[in-house]
Amino acid sequence: MAPNAVLFDLDGTLMDTLPDLADATNAMRADMGLRALPQDLIGTYVGKGTPVLVQRALANNPSGTVPGEDAFKQGLASFLDHYQRLNGRRAQLYPGVREGLAAFREAGLKLAVVTNKPTAFTPPLLAQFGLSEYFGAIVCGDTCECKKPDPLPLQHACSLLGTTPAHALFVGDSVNDVQAARAAGMPVLAVPYGYNEGKDVRNLEVDDIVASIADAAKWLARQSQISRQ
Repeated sequence: MAPNAVLFDLDGTLMDTLPDLADATNAMRADMGLRALPQDLIGTYVGKGTPVLVQRALANNPSGTVPGEDAFKQGLASFLDHYQRLNGRRAQLYPGVREGLAAFREAGLKLAVVTNKPTAFTPPLLAQFGLSEYFGAIVCGDTCECKKPDPLPLQHACSLLGTTPAHALFVGDSVNDVQAARAAGMPVLAVPYGYNEGKDVRNLEVDDIVASIADAAKWLARQSQISRQ
């Protein structure tokens, strides 16, 4: 069926938020007496939500030990405090995002963000970059009981938009996005410039890889035209 809604991942899909995430991670590590890590390495820790990012970052230590509960809680609190201050400071929209969202909206499609980023950071970030107006629903990492790659957040977003997964398309950058979309029963596109935990998106089982959100809008327009022929 032709989609009437498009769902988007946020970090690594709509915005390059890695500089802020890396700054907050390294500030947290400094609080814990650990050395700073390269930004690209921290990028491989991104994708499964803030707690996993913190856990992975703290596990990179001289002894290679997984942080205990107390250390994890301390690190998580430190990260959240720093990221609250740094959120959006060095983040940037990827090329073609604004044009693509406008094209989807002009085509009459309902739009939503489905991210593993906490609610405390997501709406402020979207508002800062003037994207809030495009989305009829925003589902964050703490909105539902489960995060991506569980399909529940995608299903919830569809419900909020008044549609079903069978009538929606997902656009993301990682295996978490692809697994969630497949489990929800919706087609999925991947952009090649995101994080994907350091893995090549060409190895993901997607319907296609598009160079930008603007190209995703063109892709869907072509598919719609073919289906009408």
